[in-house]
Amino acid sequence: MSSAQPSLLLLIPAYNEENRIGPVLEEYARYFGRTHAGRFQMVVVLNGCRDNTLGVVQAAAARHPFIRHLDFPAPIGKGGALIEGLKLAPLADLIGYVDADGATPPVAFHDLVRCLEESNIACAIASRWLPGAVVHHFQPENRRFASRLFHLFVELFFQMGILDTQCGAKVMRRRAVEAVHERLTLADLAFDVNLLFSLRRAGFTVREIPTEWSDKSGSKVVFNLRTSLNMLLSLVRLRLIYSPFYRWLGPLRPIEAWLYRQLRAPQPFRHSGVPEAIQRTEDREPDRSGINRSP
Repeated sequence: MSSAQPSLLLLIPAYNEENRIGPVLEEYARYFGRTHAGRFQMVVVLNGCRDNTLGVVQAAAARHPFIRHLDFPAPIGKGGALIEGLKLAPLADLIGYVDADGATPPVAFHDLVRCLEESNIACAIASRWLPGAVVHHFQPENRRFASRLFHLFVELFFQMGILDTQCGAKVMRRRAVEAVHERLTLADLAFDVNLLFSLRRAGFTVREIPTEWSDKSGSKVVFNLRTSLNMLLSLVRLRLIYSPFYRWLGPLRPIEAWLYRQLRAPQPFRHSGVPEAIQRTEDREPDRSGINRSP
């Protein structure tokens, strides 16, 4: 294996994942520590965790020094966590993310990395709906219905021709992340649509790759009327951002904020520079990457 492999940064957003994230970190650390010759870093972005997720991540970091974390005590949503994590894009050639539940195994994520290593495309995303995908355990029927209904709205609004915008495994080139980062504003589960549509509008190629995936118990996502309205609101907001009318909608921003509050959803993200919630300790110095190790 060539030592010229690109450096890789893997982001894992986490919300109250103390019971699931430990084995996932261990599995990814062992796999990429063994297979990836380039520099490899993992950064867990904690999003308003109220359990011992931080302690689990710290324990994993003690065994694998390339594991770091960002801790945001107030909930900022999965999308908000990824927007914060993607500010670290200058640290690596390739930047990707996976869910904390381990639904995507390391070998499937590695398929996305290889796709970028072997081609000139800007972004590779895992797809559960392409021929060749292996799904070991399907989502419950109500979640599959909600997923396909959401997909219909995504196609209606954005016409990207992407079968699976929501599978939580994606890898991008640094230049692509840096080019669209200021366009990433959706802090909720519609973040993936925001990312993919921004990449397409910026002229970057997005390729779907058949993946291996397994539904995991203990999901923090509850599909109900409130969640559905939240995601529909975010899709409408994203469509308006890329319309000629958005500049005239400033007076409606307070109503938008009120709607998100009523839905108990994370507010759209406001960009404000580099991550500030990097955890630091007295007995460890920050490494040259600029991310401090966990205690």
